[in-house]
Amino acid sequence: MQKRIKHFLHGIAVLLLIVSGIGSANAQSVFDLRFNEILVLNDSSTVDDYGQHSSWIEIYNSAYNSVNLGGCYLTDDLSNPTKFLIPKGNPKTVVPYNQFIVFYADSQPTKGIFHLNFNLRNAKTIALFDPSGTKKIDQLDIPQTQQVNITYGKKIESAQEWDFLALTTPGATNDPSPRITEGEKFVKMDPYGIGMTMIAMFVVFSALAILYIIYKNLGRFFIRRGVAASKPSSGETKTEPKQDEDGMSGEVNAAIAMALYLYQNETHDYENTVLTINKVSRNYSPWSSKIYTLRKLPR
Repeated sequence: MQKRIKHFLHGIAVLLLIVSGIGSANAQSVFDLRFNEILVLNDSSTVDDYGQHSSWIEIYNSAYNSVNLGGCYLTDDLSNPTKFLIPKGNPKTVVPYNQFIVFYADSQPTKGIFHLNFNLRNAKTIALFDPSGTKKIDQLDIPQTQQVNITYGKKIESAQEWDFLALTTPGATNDPSPRITEGEKFVKMDPYGIGMTMIAMFVVFSALAILYIIYKNLGRFFIRRGVAASKPSSGETKTEPKQDEDGMSGEVNAAIAMALYLYQNETHDYENTVLTINKVSRNYSPWSSKIYTLRKLPR
């Protein structure tokens, strides 16, 4: 039985480790990163942090959490997947949820971590690899008919269709038109919050029911364990308390002896009108003492 309990506890611990590992892996999943927009021929469009017109690459985080891009690789040559290493340990390489990060392809990596060691003027493809340098996260084949100061990107970040864009939007969404969020759609469907209330109540009561079932089964399990532990095995005999010749056990005799002892040594009055007079071993009175008697006759 003890082995079964140990296996049960070990199984729970392994399950918790697996769940926590999956949660941490999802919290930093570089495989949710996607190329979103590029500008190959930049003559008079946006400038970098040095005021230069350079080609640039925009990457979009499609995950529902922040993703650290540090340690990944960017390349324009699939035969050399580790051409440019994105430095680790820099908070600027952390891409928040639904946000963007821009790298300048100017062949001048000494200018900073966002300046690549290749350019896009003669590039045919770009790719993003994971920190191992073996797994490809995303790849973009660059059309050779690039236009000056016109970016090539996705019309909507979540879509897969690429085209030349009317607006140049590095570090921002490619579709600046107003959008209705999922929350706004839900408010239109449920303006008074009745549906939200029902969903919340369903979730709460479902969780309570699941907890009730879990604790009930655990209680039954430990009760059965206690009953099984109290039963003697096949090779054991149940020991009974020893009894004397009169059929009384030692516990009963001890209780009787204690009661008699307390009765003999703690005698006192329980009634207000009854006095208990105990005889003392020596009678003494100051009237019978010699120190208080007359030693000489008065004159």
